[in-house]
Amino acid sequence: MNRSSALALFSMTLLASACSNEANTNLASGPDPKLPAPERGLFPSMKIAEPTAWGDQKPTVPEGYSITAIATDLKIPRQMLVLPNGDILVAEGRGGSAAKLKPKDVIAGYIKAQGNTKVKGGNRLTLLRDADGDGQYELKTVFAENLNAPYGLAFANNKLYVANQDAVVTFDYQPGQTKAAAAPVTLTQLPAEINHHWTKAMTISPDGRYVYVGIGSNSNITERGMEAEVDRAMVWQIDVTTGAHKPYATGLRNPTALAMNPETGQLWSVVNERDELGPDLVPDYLTSVKEGGFYGWPYSYWGQNVDPRVMPPNPKKVAAAIKPDYGLGSHVAALGLHFSLPTMGAKFANGAFVGEHGSWNRDNPVGYKVIFVPFANGRPAGTAIDFATGFRDANGKTRGRPVGVTVDPRGALIIADDLANTVWRVVPNR
Repeated sequence: MNRSSALALFSMTLLASACSNEANTNLASGPDPKLPAPERGLFPSMKIAEPTAWGDQKPTVPEGYSITAIATDLKIPRQMLVLPNGDILVAEGRGGSAAKLKPKDVIAGYIKAQGNTKVKGGNRLTLLRDADGDGQYELKTVFAENLNAPYGLAFANNKLYVANQDAVVTFDYQPGQTKAAAAPVTLTQLPAEINHHWTKAMTISPDGRYVYVGIGSNSNITERGMEAEVDRAMVWQIDVTTGAHKPYATGLRNPTALAMNPETGQLWSVVNERDELGPDLVPDYLTSVKEGGFYGWPYSYWGQNVDPRVMPPNPKKVAAAIKPDYGLGSHVAALGLHFSLPTMGAKFANGAFVGEHGSWNRDNPVGYKVIFVPFANGRPAGTAIDFATGFRDANGKTRGRPVGVTVDPRGALIIADDLANTVWRVVPNR
């Protein structure tokens, strides 16, 4: 499609969005969200995130907490890892190479690009260090470079694990090290052909024996055919000694962050669900990930709600689909997940922080914040609480977009902002 045709279609889309009445702002959140009837149309509603600088402003956090920027001028920070000595590793990069199939894809790509940073991805790991513990990270240095869109990070037994968009690689690590001593070693190749969803989320088992890697689908709902979805829309379990892997759970359209619940040792994920069923379908979600479990994609959503667009249907798979644990709202684009610790204060001691990158396909945008989902007895228990807001203001100006969230055991929430290319640190006032 040429540029003039795309722009003409783009103008039509904006007009259609302006004429739409998206009065229903139900975010389909909580353990049992009410799902509206599907809405189908030529184009979904789209809204550009209008970037603007933070200037002297910063995100809003709860009373009794303070937020500061501990690193700026990064190159698309995504996920982070707090090392045992308190150093923070930041994965920076942008991947993906999927061809656009339809006019909608061209327009959606244009919309998304307007709300993203224009900085080129770093393809590196940056190390941040606060040597004297005063909250000021005086050292910012490149730990490793020439990586391939790094995203997921994990650490155990003096090894760093990095999930590039095409492989899990490892580095030997010694406490206090500020630069990788050698080139990375490949542990396992990952599916990377097409890479419609390129981010490879990762976490590690409590005993350090396995890493778990989230691999997103190559489409919204199999537009490229099921052959393009081999080994995708699932979580892999990879043996860190041999590199052998197996599907751990399937039917997860795009598992964008993984974390172990420290209370139970259970694997959890946030998942970005499918598009083009209306502004309030389908809710992105937070869920425990059960070994051998199937979570619906592409045949159904939120349990047994059949997606009629997928042909041929598969009633047997639909019947087996597991309903997620907790709806986060439709199109919030959850990209970050980390469980809290008592050092974060009594109100936020037990639960999960979720970074919501924000929607592009709703006339009334949602997300653009970090939330906290309270837990009790290893399960979500209660209404989600806004924890860091103000990334997008009432006038539609977008100053930041949260991605990874990481709890520092010393008592801080670290937030990667890939629009402002900033890492934020939130601490309880003491």
